[in-house]
Formats: sequence, structure tokens, C-alpha cells
Amino acid sequence: METVLRALTIYLVLLLVFRLAGRRPLMQMTSFDFVLLLIISEACQNAMLGDDYSITAGVLAIVTLVGADILLSCWKHRSAAATERWLDGLPMIIVGNGIPLKPLMDRARIDEEDVLAAARQGPGIERMDQIK
Repeated sequence: METVLRALTIYLVLLLVFRLAGRRPLMQMTSFDFVLLLIISEACQNAMLGDDYSITAGVLAIVTLVGADILLSCWKHRSAAATERWLDGLPMIIVGNGIPLKPLMDRARIDEEDVLAAARQGPGIERMDQIK
């Protein structure tokens, strides 16, 4: 039971931390973000399992995490309006009619290069003034 409680606690803490950390998608991770993710995973493994490094404890932690994720996705599906704001975040317009909205970009910690890189990947936009 201790492993289940530890795994659920770490899951909820990580969910909160990554939600507060910002909106950068996983596809746009830098090498620093990736290294941080690896270090966090090692720290979480120690926190979830404690002194019990048995296969049973590891499997129990994995099943708990996957189960928590499934329950959370079911909850999101049933009450999308309530959970969208807290779990996924609301959409944020950071460019309006080709003009970057600097305060909102700063709040989302996104710069113009990030916007242009995303725009080039999607519809093939090359300049900021082409974004509506």
C-alpha cells in the first residue's frame, strides 16, 4: 500500500509541477529539458519505491501510475469544462493579426522564434505578419 500512495503522490506532484512549468510541447524540448526530465525520472523512482527495489514494488508503481493516468483521462472526458482549465490549460492567443502580443508571449515563456518555428512546421508560414 505504501508503494501505491508514494506513486500517486509523485504522479500528482509531477502533474502539478509540469502544469505550472509552462506550455512548451515535448516536441520542442531542448537538450536541457531532456536532461532535466531524465534526472526527474530518477528522483521519482527513488521517491516512489523507497527502500523496496523488488520487481513487485516496481510493477505495483507502474500499474498505479498507468491506472491514475487512465482515471484522470476518464475524469477529463466526463467533465471537460472543469478539468480543461486546470489540466490542459486554456488556449492563449500570442499573435494577433501578425502582431506578436509580447506580454502574453512572456507569460507563456515563448519567443518569436518559437512561434515562427511552429508556424513553418504547420501551414508553412514564413513571416510573423502572415499569422492571423
